[in-house]
Amino acid sequence: MHEEAATSLQSQQIDRPTSARAPDGKTGKTLFIQTYGCQMNVYDSERMADVLRPLGYSPVDKPDNANLVVLNTCHIREKATEKVYSEIGRLKAHKDLMAQNGAKMTIAIAGCVAQAEGEEIMRRAPAVDLVVGPQAYHKLPELIARAARASGERLETSFEADEKFDALPTLRAPDGPSAFLSVQEGCDKFCTFCVVPYTRGAEYSRPVDPIILEARGLAQQGVREITLLGQNVNAYHGQGPTLSGSETWSLAQLVRHLAKIGGIERIRYTTSHPCDMSDDLIEAHGEVKELMPYLHLPVQSGSNKILKAMNRKHSVESYLDTIAKVRQARPDIALASDFIVGFPGETEQDFEDTMELVRAVGYAGAYSFKYSKRPGTPASEMYGQVASEVADDRLQRLQALILEQQRAFNAAKIGETFDVLFTGKGRNEGQILGRSPWLQSVHVAGPEHLIGQIQSVRIIGTMPNSLTGELVTAS
Repeated sequence: MHEEAATSLQSQQIDRPTSARAPDGKTGKTLFIQTYGCQMNVYDSERMADVLRPLGYSPVDKPDNANLVVLNTCHIREKATEKVYSEIGRLKAHKDLMAQNGAKMTIAIAGCVAQAEGEEIMRRAPAVDLVVGPQAYHKLPELIARAARASGERLETSFEADEKFDALPTLRAPDGPSAFLSVQEGCDKFCTFCVVPYTRGAEYSRPVDPIILEARGLAQQGVREITLLGQNVNAYHGQGPTLSGSETWSLAQLVRHLAKIGGIERIRYTTSHPCDMSDDLIEAHGEVKELMPYLHLPVQSGSNKILKAMNRKHSVESYLDTIAKVRQARPDIALASDFIVGFPGETEQDFEDTMELVRAVGYAGAYSFKYSKRPGTPASEMYGQVASEVADDRLQRLQALILEQQRAFNAAKIGETFDVLFTGKGRNEGQILGRSPWLQSVHVAGPEHLIGQIQSVRIIGTMPNSLTGELVTAS
């Protein structure tokens, strides 16, 4: 999401391999996908694996000898971009070694860096075979075939969100009981620090019917929890069916409909914008039991002056009013946010206003990071760029306050009993890992056959970023 930050007190930036599963596992073609950035990129990587599966690509855990390596990139921060170029350099060595042994490695760059810097990548990194923007990865099979024939374009970064979703296979291969489901892409807000409107394009909402079809397919494969994704997900306005034709559905309507699908017991959504937190969505938090009591609502700053400079289109007062409405509808809701410190023009008083907002709200966690210039964005040319050491100091103070609140929120759960969705094995032998309604990791001693199930757990302790509990009932 465009609101996602690289430094998080609640969860680390996603940077992990995603592999496609071949139908029979016997193919000689191998695939490695490295994912950087937000949940939307994780979803995109899963869908890339889906479109490549029919071509017979099987998974590998390392890129060293993969026939196809895809780097699905994030363009939020400059260091993330340079990390991609550094990884390309390492891959080139593997590619050259494979070539000496008569094998071939195809390197593809996907995601937002591909969209923003496609031509520069092709110029700067000749080892790259394909560049695929976030709206064109459904064309990967075609582009791979063209590259194999040494013909056709190597660069594909067009904005065709509707075409992309139409071209993706309906059947997915979810990895566990929790899955992402993309419902919206792009953003029309044009925050002055953000590249998303340029790399992901204008807002596009998928129609209701294919979303429901995809959700039903996930449920049939054992998915119990879906997270609806969008760069500005609560601005969702997709076309949905009615008795008299079609109408535009809000995210709240979509959530209520998805909650009726058998097997789907938990629904989440991310990332939201305060200006699109509509009354019907707030009401859904209080009325739809499947909608989890967790809301990630980025504010970015507690200073109205800075919010105006960011072109955020909301004020501190309107944000706090929204928070109050949400808490009235769902008193036990956990709140998370995003913060940028050191934005151009930020004074010590502006920063203190942010600290005061954090104290007033009380967060269960937050993403926080130091402002980083993104070429081509208005903020990169603004007067009053804040010195790096000043921004570093402010970031440390903000993170210390948020960490204090996060630990207090977790500690308050000790002694409580609630349902946990178990998603996988824990780090220790005989341990399974689950997720609380408030998105906390929960470690429990229990049998592996409970993975994929929702069980009642009593919380007995906390760790820095998670909870420990014991099973109350088990089937």
